[in-house]
Order: sequence, then structure tokens, then C-alpha cells
Amino acid sequence: MFDNLLNPAILFFGLGFFATLVNSDMEIPQPISKFLSFYLLMSIGLKGGVQIAANPLTASIFFTLSVAVLLSAVIPFVVYVSLGNRYRNEDKAAIAATYGSVSAVTFVTAVNHLTQLDIAFGGHMVAALALMEAPAIIVGLWLYKRNSVGVVQTKGHSNWESVTNGSVLLILGALVIGFIADSSALERVKPFTESIFQGMLMLFLLDMGLVASKRVRALRESGWITVLASILIPLGSAAAAIALSWALSLSVGDAFLLTVLSASASYIAVPAALRVAIPSANAGLYVPMSLAITFPFNLIVGFPLYLSILQTIL
Repeated sequence: MFDNLLNPAILFFGLGFFATLVNSDMEIPQPISKFLSFYLLMSIGLKGGVQIAANPLTASIFFTLSVAVLLSAVIPFVVYVSLGNRYRNEDKAAIAATYGSVSAVTFVTAVNHLTQLDIAFGGHMVAALALMEAPAIIVGLWLYKRNSVGVVQTKGHSNWESVTNGSVLLILGALVIGFIADSSALERVKPFTESIFQGMLMLFLLDMGLVASKRVRALRESGWITVLASILIPLGSAAAAIALSWALSLSVGDAFLLTVLSASASYIAVPAALRVAIPSANAGLYVPMSLAITFPFNLIVGFPLYLSILQTIL
């Protein structure tokens, strides 16, 4: 756990968090923040596509991806029911979708963590990331509509938008490009996609620290139960993923990434979709839960905890 705390990327997240607490004027302009996000998704997608091309689809990979989609669809149901009557229906549905969906940044950081520890993992796990985005959003919308009386259907195609969300489309597109592109051409772009990856990740997590520290203040109104839920929900999801990883006899690397994906919470794709689909949901509740509590909890406590358990049982 303490080794993970000394990871430069995690330390930069802490620096950003601290900077906001002391009212520093430190900030990363929004266009740069968006560029960093796009760079990370593109880079990890390309590398995943290359690895998939080198390792053809097998029954094991198919079952792993199927389990990933299943977790993304089932977790929202469990979260929704476990929240009881403490929250409004629209807020329960939003929280359920948030914790059923995934965080690409958490995944990218997890990949970096495995790389530093020299633990192998399959490129198909990038596909798992992309596949786990949409099901939870669709289930969350279904739960909201099923448990609401007289819901007025919103205009647009929210379910389709959850699939064509920019982050999902970029990671899928990069995955396909990495799979079909000429290997010699990919070698020429490695200085951009791999050599500067660590620096880009540190800058992005610095920005995430700045944003998370601002959002954590919004949790004060909801009380300690919400903060506790932001920790217990990912732990429960991680436990389910670990059990399924053991049943499928996954490698430690693949099991770790599946666990991290299950334990993560979306703060990009879900808010973008719910802003249109459930505008009455309180974004000041589900966004800070995922970004200000669950995200740093997974980075600081979750990573070493999940990996330690998996290395023991697999």
C-alpha cells in the first residue's frame, strides 16, 4: 500500500488535491485536460489492439469479456436495491449507473501499475473497459423509468448516446486501429504513444486531484452514509469480480484489471448521459461520490488490496 502511495502519478494526484485545499491558483485549462484524457484513451486503446492482434480470440477471452459485461449489468441492480429508501428514485438510479459503469482513468492507472510491477495482462482487457461503459447506463435508465410514476420520456436517443460517448468511441476506435494497423507503422509512433505516457498520466492525475478536491465539498450535505457507500460499494463489486476471476482461473494481471473495472465508478460517461436522460438527478451527489471518494480510494487502498488478494488466491 505504501509503495503505491509513493508512485509519482498518485503523488501528483495528491498535489492537486492539496493545492485546492490551500486555495492555490493552480489549474490546468479545460482544453489541455481534455487533450490529456484523449491521449491516455488513445494510447491504451492502441496498445490493447496490438496485443489482441498478437493473441487470437480464445474461449477464455470470450468468457472474460462476457463476465465483464455481466458485471456491468448486474452491479447497478444490486446498488439500486442496497441504497434502500434513503435517496430519491432518480438519485438511486444515477448512483447505480455510476457504480455499474467504469472509470477509464482508473483503468489506465491500473495498467500503469501492472506495467511498473512487470505483471503481464491481456490486451483484450481494453475491450472489457469499452464494453462495460454502456450496459450500466442502460440498466440505470431502465431502473429509473420502471420505478417512477408518470415519467415523461426525454427526447433524444440516450441509450445510443451512451455507446457513442466520446471516451467509449475513442477507446474502441483506437483498439480497432491498433488491431488492424501495420506493425512497422505502429513502431514509428511509439515515442508518442508510449515514451511520454508516464508524464501525460502525471499531468492528468494532477488535474484530477484539483477537480476531486473541489467536488468533495458537495458531499457534506449528504452526510457520512454517502461517504461510506462510496467505499463499500466498490469493495462489494471488487469482491464479486475477485470471486469470478478465481472461478475462471484468470491470470493475476487480467483478474486485477477486471476487479479494478468492477470497483471503479464513472464520472465522465455517466454524467454526460444522465444530464440528458435524467436531468432531475442530483449531479452534486453521484459525481463527487465517484470522483472525490471512490477514485482516490481505489488508487491508494484498492490497488494494493485487490492485487494482494489475487496474488494469494490465483
